[in-house]
Amino acid sequence: MPLVFEEVHAAPDKKKANEEYFVLANTGASAVSTGGLQVIVSRPGKRGSVMGQIDPGFVLQPGEKILIMSGIPGKQSQGQPPTREGLRTYYLFQREGLLRGSGTTLRFAINQVDVARATYDKDAPAGVGAKTG
Repeated sequence: MPLVFEEVHAAPDKKKANEEYFVLANTGASAVSTGGLQVIVSRPGKRGSVMGQIDPGFVLQPGEKILIMSGIPGKQSQGQPPTREGLRTYYLFQREGLLRGSGTTLRFAINQVDVARATYDKDAPAGVGAKTG
């Protein structure tokens, strides 16, 4: 998969969705459009739930990264969003954070095929658990 979650950071409080963020990178050789991808979240041993759709989405050029926030821009009750020099920001417009502790899997998929996938591990560097299968 050319799209890779390089970082996964849970918010300290699930109501502070703007403090939960992900860094997504395009490791492929061509540009990738995310328009229409489903955002799916699952707990260990559970079926995933579709939390929304990326619309209109964004295009990542080869080697480019983007900072993805779970919350709603400008909604102060959701906390202060982080910033990263040189990275664009995209919001998922969720009312609460998506991550529910270590083992939560976040997927971007189209037609039930994963385009990007990461399992959150609060003890791992950058919050990304070991890759499986």
